[in-house]
Amino acid sequence: MRRVSLVAGSAMALCLCAPALAAPADDLAAKFGARESIRSVSISPAGDKAVAVMALPAGGEVAMVIDFATGSLKPVMQAGAHNDGLNDCLFVTDSRIVCKAWLVQGSGRQLDRYTKLFTVKPDGSDVRTLSDPVSSSTYYTSGYGGGLVDLNAPHDPNAVLMQTWFAPETTTGTIRSAHKEGLAVEEVDLDSMKRQVVEPPRSTAGGYMTDGMGHVRIMQLTRQTVDGYASNTDVYMAKPTPDGPWRPFSTVYNLPTGLSQGFIPVAVDPQANFAYGFDSKNGFTAVFKKPLDGTGEVTEVASNPTADIDDLITIGRRDRVVGVSFATQRRTEVYFDQGLSNLRTALGNALPNSPLISFKDASTDENKLLLYAGSDTDPGSIYVFNKQTNQLSPLLPTRPELAGITMGKMTSVTYTAADGTKIPAYLTLPPGSDGKNLPAIVMPHGGPASRDEWGFDWLVQFFAVRGFAVLQPEFRGSSGFGDAWFQKNGFQSWRKAIGDVDDAGKWMLAQGIAAPGKLAIFGWSYGGYAALQSQVLDPDLYKAVIAVAPVTDLDMVRAESDNAYNHLIVDAFIGHGPHVDEGSPARHADRFKAPVLIFHGRDDTTVGIAESETMADHLTKAGKSVQLVTFEGLDHQLDSGSARSELLSKSDQFLRTSLGLK
Repeated sequence: MRRVSLVAGSAMALCLCAPALAAPADDLAAKFGARESIRSVSISPAGDKAVAVMALPAGGEVAMVIDFATGSLKPVMQAGAHNDGLNDCLFVTDSRIVCKAWLVQGSGRQLDRYTKLFTVKPDGSDVRTLSDPVSSSTYYTSGYGGGLVDLNAPHDPNAVLMQTWFAPETTTGTIRSAHKEGLAVEEVDLDSMKRQVVEPPRSTAGGYMTDGMGHVRIMQLTRQTVDGYASNTDVYMAKPTPDGPWRPFSTVYNLPTGLSQGFIPVAVDPQANFAYGFDSKNGFTAVFKKPLDGTGEVTEVASNPTADIDDLITIGRRDRVVGVSFATQRRTEVYFDQGLSNLRTALGNALPNSPLISFKDASTDENKLLLYAGSDTDPGSIYVFNKQTNQLSPLLPTRPELAGITMGKMTSVTYTAADGTKIPAYLTLPPGSDGKNLPAIVMPHGGPASRDEWGFDWLVQFFAVRGFAVLQPEFRGSSGFGDAWFQKNGFQSWRKAIGDVDDAGKWMLAQGIAAPGKLAIFGWSYGGYAALQSQVLDPDLYKAVIAVAPVTDLDMVRAESDNAYNHLIVDAFIGHGPHVDEGSPARHADRFKAPVLIFHGRDDTTVGIAESETMADHLTKAGKSVQLVTFEGLDHQLDSGSARSELLSKSDQFLRTSLGLK
């Protein structure tokens, strides 16, 4: 940071100006706010084409088929903006693609989200609705349009297995009226659209799992209370053979904190006839395998004494399990498949500046692979790898707008909380900075059952490029660090979680990273809650507060689930007692000293807009400085390039004004 002499002698002053920028703030906001261009990508069974769901600049998505031989791109399906969109598309056969679309209807607290599956040919012709047709005589319309559970069917190469929700009908004497209400599995031929039920509807079924060869092998059932709400107990049933009867397999208890106890099956190995699943070992999540026929012991597959194993790595059209992954300072993959392990090492050597490499999809013979590679300073690209020719070819960049912009490096650090606990965090400094006397931001993550990871983050990098140091604390209440670290979750144990967040800010000041009086906090969802609640705990620490789609009153969160199937689970997660009032920032607006800027989408079905409106109203009545910016037609993610650009631009201006920056 440049030092300016005010008078002769030793008197010095700091110029708290952002480093020189390569582009104006609004231009950078537009580039960083642009939506990630690749939403999903899938390779054809033959490995000669791919389908990518790509974000459109003005909103919405388009599914593009890419021919590897010619390099041509063909649009095959498109969704509009704001109230509808495409989630993902999969090449199911060489002649059929299946896409999942969504739609939001209603307004205010009466918002409903619907999904629907479509199938289309790779040339964009013959679009058909794959979701189960709804009769006009059904009692109600389910918002669930179904989901693929297996790309393979036992006897029909053109068919898939999909979950479907059946609603009861008001008429009698029809085929549908013979079915009970609930989640079922159907086999659907993608050409003829012929459908047949392979697992009948069950009202308590929460999901089905197959062996990747077209056989349903595991079923999740959720016990219900007498009032029809979901209880805290899930029972898993399994078939010992593909055509065998259902037998009890495991029972999982969902604790009020959000943790669970019991073996949770997540994948099936059809050759060895066992299920992979997650369970606890010494307070950390580990991977085990359990025989489907009930014989033999449950045996450990992988564990880590300091981190939760949180993901299985699968590959191919049958979702073959090839490894596990977990996150410490960086995400680590452990491969069971030696060939893939060697390939992963070779790819790392070929892409030394993009160490985050993950396999996204594979052709039927697994000779053609789609993979992602990126880093903390590189948003990443999708590549095609040909095992036979040993050729790696770039396919699509994920954020082309950011090409040529120098990013800030993300490093792992630890700081000491007030009780002496060492808290891990990620620190990102402005490019070229010496890391001292900077305007700084503490950025707690959402969740609260989540965590940050080393890698590219558009929010972090925007502020770093704009001259801010950004610290992302893995406060107690974060996931991935074991049960003890999780505490009673970030709401019931809010004092511990928010205390850790505040200690992150104090550490930045003590280390000289943050200049005195130039420390702010920015959070999204639970992170927004943490940003607001930090003012309740220590109103003098942060000099500016930005909250995006924040929780502001714990009883309001509870109330938003009043008529939901999982109401009792949400109720237990929030809990009851003094922490509800003490941990609701909207009830303590009188304690706020820093100016507050809030953003919220009006169609947010995760955290209702009323939470932010209530917070802004209470702050206004208390005579505090607050701005509320709302976005019509947008949900919790504010998935719009223009909205995100506005968020970044207004946040940057707000911080510079509030912190007295030039």
